[in-house]
Amino acid sequence: MLYGNPTWISDIDKVIEVVPELDRLAGKSLMITGAAGLVCSAIVDIIFRYNDTHDVKIKVLAAGRWPEEMSARFGDQVNREDFTFVVYDASKTDNVIDVHADYIIHGASNASPNMIVKEPVETMMSNFLGMKYLLDYAKEQGTTRILYISSSEVYGEKEGTEPYKEGQYGYIDLLKSRNSYSVGKRAAETLCASYADEYGMESVIVRPGHIYGPTASPYDKRVASAWSYAVAKGEDIVMKSDGSQIRSYCYCLDCASAMLKVLLCGENCHAYNISNPDSIISIKDMAEILSKSAGVELRMELPTEEERKGFNPMSNSSLESASLTGLGWHGCFDAETGFGHTVKILKETYNL
Repeated sequence: MLYGNPTWISDIDKVIEVVPELDRLAGKSLMITGAAGLVCSAIVDIIFRYNDTHDVKIKVLAAGRWPEEMSARFGDQVNREDFTFVVYDASKTDNVIDVHADYIIHGASNASPNMIVKEPVETMMSNFLGMKYLLDYAKEQGTTRILYISSSEVYGEKEGTEPYKEGQYGYIDLLKSRNSYSVGKRAAETLCASYADEYGMESVIVRPGHIYGPTASPYDKRVASAWSYAVAKGEDIVMKSDGSQIRSYCYCLDCASAMLKVLLCGENCHAYNISNPDSIISIKDMAEILSKSAGVELRMELPTEEERKGFNPMSNSSLESASLTGLGWHGCFDAETGFGHTVKILKETYNL
């Protein structure tokens, strides 16, 4: 499985050095929702590696809908003493979590473009209601702090090519169902602030850009994930736009270390962009890096109308990361290195 891959372990060791504050979690329990997902499973692997190299362990409470998806992602690691599966569904209001969590990272969310288009109601409601359930749980449990994984899509559209700073919000068309994702994320952020003011519940918010890495599901339809798997299998990249859109790409382990840094060092009720300044590139740049890494071709095709509906409407969603780097965080992987490692690890792990 992925955790046994030597390149992956080496990459984890690099990012662990960026978060020496992990020692504060020793002996504590950390609940991670969406624990089998692209970013949150990378956080779990970081904790596994920390525990394998330290005497006092961090207890992982891996929350998700099905134990089968945990086994598919983590293999025999699900039998570790420092790992507990917790049943949690962000789309439901009748969850019952009967274990105590000292800290929570909430990453359960529908982020696949095709599913957002297909299920905009479920997308919006799960973002808000999933957050409310966890805030109520945290308040009752006396949880120290909860980190909410939001999105760069909360910024909407603005003019210019400068990266977004926290607090700079642009236009979102409220009557487009594709925006159920961004509007739901906005509402959940405000809910965090409301619980802080009314109940004193500590929370911090992160807004990742476009995250990629070998932790992505082979069924993930986001272009960075789909193309990474394609080139790892020796397939050409098929690009269905001119690729001029600017994105903040971030290797999943860099993103995971940033989240842990914010959880432990961030200011209460503040939002932090997650962006590696060395990886702000266009979609076309990303496609060229991936195709070059695997020696495949880059081809152009027109999108179908259904595919077009799922496109992120933001032409520029690059993020400014001064608030994050001010906490002492830095990225370890630029775009070429991160995408290169992604393809290499996929090939090595899954024999593609």
